Amino acid sequence: QVQLVESGGDLVQPGGSLRLSCKTFGFTMDYYTIGWFRQAPGKEREGVSCIATSEDSTYYAASVKGRFTITRDNAKHTVYLQMNALKPEDAAVYYCATVFGPCTSPGYDYWGQGTQVTVPS
Repeated sequence: QVQLVESGGDLVQPGGSLRLSCKTFGFTMDYYTIGWFRQAPGKEREGVSCIATSEDSTYYAASVKGRFTITRDNAKHTVYLQMNALKPEDAAVYYCATVFGPCTSPGYDYWGQGTQVTVPS
């Protein structure tokens, strides 16, 4: 059974850092793209970052570029999102998802349950 489980969300002060983890189960993560998305209350879900099967192929939303770093550890079946210099506008529920295709794929097939990141203003 395919599962993605996010962890690492927390309350952090502006300027602080967090590392989110996306642990995968039930499929060979090596062959799949993993993306991070977020949704804040009253806002649409947005893509934050993505890493394809090759670690050289990554994507970052303009709003997080230079502050967030995505990496994958296939041996641990886990993708990480290192978030630095956090801002109140980064507060959201963060989800990871997977797709058999590039980061630009229109639809992701499996999603995690989300982890809450809170950055007070």
